[in-house]
Amino acid sequence: MLFYFHSVGGLALVSLMSANMLLAQSTLPLPAAVWQPDRMDGTYKNPVLHADYSDPDVVRVGNDYWLVSSSFGQVPGLPILHSRDLVNWELVGHALPRLTPETIFNTPQHGKGVWAPSIRFHAGKYWIYYPDPDFGIYLVTATDPRGPWSAPALVKGGRGVIDPCPFWDDDGRVYLIHAWAASRANIKNVLTLHELDASGTKIIDDFGFVINGGKLPGYTTLEGPKLYKRDGWYYVFAPAGGVAPGWQSVFRSRSIRGPYEGRIVLAQGASPVNGPHQGALVDTPSGQWWFLHFQDKGAYGRVVHLEPVVWHDDWPFVGTGATTGAEKGEPVLTGKKPALPVQTVALPATSDSFDSPVLGLQWQWQANPRADWLSLTARPGFVRLFAQPEPKTGNLYDAPFLLMQKFPAPEFTVTAKLDFEAGADGDSAGLIVFGYDYAWIGLRRIKSHVSVVLAVRREAAKGAAEKLIVVQATSAPPHYFRVTVREGARCDFSFSTDGKIFSPVGEEGFTASVGRWVGAKAGLFVAGAPGSFADFDSFEVTLVQP
Repeated sequence: MLFYFHSVGGLALVSLMSANMLLAQSTLPLPAAVWQPDRMDGTYKNPVLHADYSDPDVVRVGNDYWLVSSSFGQVPGLPILHSRDLVNWELVGHALPRLTPETIFNTPQHGKGVWAPSIRFHAGKYWIYYPDPDFGIYLVTATDPRGPWSAPALVKGGRGVIDPCPFWDDDGRVYLIHAWAASRANIKNVLTLHELDASGTKIIDDFGFVINGGKLPGYTTLEGPKLYKRDGWYYVFAPAGGVAPGWQSVFRSRSIRGPYEGRIVLAQGASPVNGPHQGALVDTPSGQWWFLHFQDKGAYGRVVHLEPVVWHDDWPFVGTGATTGAEKGEPVLTGKKPALPVQTVALPATSDSFDSPVLGLQWQWQANPRADWLSLTARPGFVRLFAQPEPKTGNLYDAPFLLMQKFPAPEFTVTAKLDFEAGADGDSAGLIVFGYDYAWIGLRRIKSHVSVVLAVRREAAKGAAEKLIVVQATSAPPHYFRVTVREGARCDFSFSTDGKIFSPVGEEGFTASVGRWVGAKAGLFVAGAPGSFADFDSFEVTLVQP
């Protein structure tokens, strides 16, 4: 298998091994868990994923649970996570090594790309239907969820068709339900049902709006549908009311085409968990039911919660409703773990020592990557990032070559160690916290001298000016740079020459911000003239020290 990457000089061909350097999993263990939902006493705390795994969907196959989430313009896309107890999750792959169309996603497309997907298992294959709001609904399949996955196939073209979910009925007929994005289609608050052919790749019948939120009192932005069948009832789980302030509804009917009756089954109420928004209904081999959904936590992204579910009179009672019997439940903060075999504590990877010949799966780019952006072999034990030209504005908001990962917890510290070879004035390398606002600490060559700097660009998405604080001229390497993220996404930057004593930089402070439909990210970059580069020895994510 071969992958193609666009290089500066034209089209470059690299082997699958080289492509895997961008995609595969690092094995570096965490020094300490910055967020651990498993309380090790038979209970768990929410969220079970305190990271930006937006729009989660989950399928159980045997004793294994597989979770997929939206990824928007980040590459690789469609992250795949695995668990056996619904509490401990490991990032094991991505279904999209690159985004399509290539010509579009070779540059950053904030808020575009991969919106809310669904994952199912049928006929010995895993199926992911995902929407691109500007192009339509795509399908990728695999026999192993860790990959490889098929190339995306367009199932329904068009702007504004989003949040697809397939369903294979008992009689073998195949259906697809989806929502609409008003920003593209000027349609919203309705759910459309189609019948697909046996291959699941072509629409053969359009049943129109099967549920119309406009006819329901108080409903706005009905979206994110998931279609299930239980005891002869068809159920559509769908959130409404908007991502941050909304709620989770369930609709049921004896016919897949309706009419459907509905109720709200999960809402914030008196809990601190706003939203709660779309997700996945799953069962266990012993017959328990659970619901995973996300909560929008601003700069921390859309984090994933786990709720118990019980059934009464063929309706699901979710969250606190599972124990109180309240029709409208609230999210639980803690609870008894699912009755599943004990699993070793697992977390999505964060830290990376770059000792592996492959880059950890936690890393994502702002656009489809090129092979000449990095090397893990030029200096073993380091990742070498080659300088790429900044956008003409000097604003990194639209730089495709930022190598970043999700915020993993409410509070954490990131420390990066680097050596920098700067060939021209303006060359920069460092540790960045990125969103609509961004800030980075690192090194910049100024008037032929390399200095420690802190750069802050608030309202970067609007093209605001950068504020640069020049700290001091550097001594010989190595250089250590650190950001400490505290509750509320407040960020404190510091640097060190020995990795032990860190000097703070910046008196005003910086608060991380969201990006377009995504949480803040932390990562690495090198910008500047061809030939310049930085070697990063480590990216260590640890607990905040008192």
